[in-house]
Amino acid sequence: MAAGLLQAARVLLDLAAGFDAALVTGEAAVTVAGQLAATEKACAAARARAAARAASCRAHERAGFADAADWLAHVGGSSVGEARAAMATVASAESCPATTAALTAGELSLAQARVIVGTEAECPGSEADLVALAGRSSLAALVDEARKRRLKAIDVEELHRRQHRARELRHWRDELGMVRLSGALPPEVGVPIVNRLDAETDRIRRAERRDGTDEPRSAHAADALVAMLAGGGRGKAASAELVVVCDLGAFRRGHLHEGEVCHVAGGGPIPVEVARRVGADAFLKAVVHDGVRIETVAHLGRHIPAELRTALELGPAPDFDGVSCVDEGCGRRHGLEWDHVDPVANGGRTSYENLAPRCWPHHRAKTDRDRAAGLHGGGRGGWGGDGPASGGREPP
Repeated sequence: MAAGLLQAARVLLDLAAGFDAALVTGEAAVTVAGQLAATEKACAAARARAAARAASCRAHERAGFADAADWLAHVGGSSVGEARAAMATVASAESCPATTAALTAGELSLAQARVIVGTEAECPGSEADLVALAGRSSLAALVDEARKRRLKAIDVEELHRRQHRARELRHWRDELGMVRLSGALPPEVGVPIVNRLDAETDRIRRAERRDGTDEPRSAHAADALVAMLAGGGRGKAASAELVVVCDLGAFRRGHLHEGEVCHVAGGGPIPVEVARRVGADAFLKAVVHDGVRIETVAHLGRHIPAELRTALELGPAPDFDGVSCVDEGCGRRHGLEWDHVDPVANGGRTSYENLAPRCWPHHRAKTDRDRAAGLHGGGRGGWGGDGPASGGREPP
């Protein structure tokens, strides 16, 4: 088996080295990229398994390396941390047969497998759902779902104590003399800060783009932070800075009963006492639902009124954990815009049922499809965005 694998690897290496993408059609390039991605994932898993076997035989020492991860990092051109994580992933995946099968078949990356086996260890019974999700969604969507499951498995009071102990802010100087920051804040504190920062970043970004500059968003985020700390940035969004979802009964009594929820949208579970504390000086809005859906909220114009926006930004029932791009396999949570599923030009209403969050590329693609189908009434050929979703931005 090893000899056959080595021979196939050499053939593939020669073919890949001689591949000229300019000589194939776009459709063929898509097929090649997809097949090579699957092959790459299967090869990465096989390499990690081979490395683990070499380590168990101490063969890496004969190559002059005292540590197996150092050796694998050297031959793979990766960091030692990445090499060690790859070996640990294939070892832990042995207890997850579905993950192992998908990994060896090239259907999962090592990063996806790492998320799945880690979550299965903390939340037994999660593997099948997460393997299926990984096959149709992005790594970010898989990480989000896995995090939700892990957080739900922890007592909410204990979770909040861990979050409080884990808060930190560090700063240091890099090789260019730049001041770098790294921090961690509990969700009820961090989410509103990030939402204000995103709103100010988007405001600066729109202004810069009107002036013809094309700097990355991260540069505008740095400017936004400086402006806000100096007291000059507005940092205000059209949506709420913090949305807490809490059952009314739990909010009144001060603790949760079985089946009740209390969490920061986009931030995870929090104790009811924390929800009551942050709500003490807040402007409160109530959204009535039956655990499955929110009752229809509609508006005849394009503008999204505050009460409808609040309902939309809760996200889908029953989780109510914020919004992400509805296009399958995307899962982006940042840079979202509200799309009229049935365009306004075609008679579509600004209603709860007719608005869906989409990232800018998928929103633009959907608008182009609608226009090609004649749903925009023969209007202008430009962009027809419907305004930013939570954490989103205006159309360019």
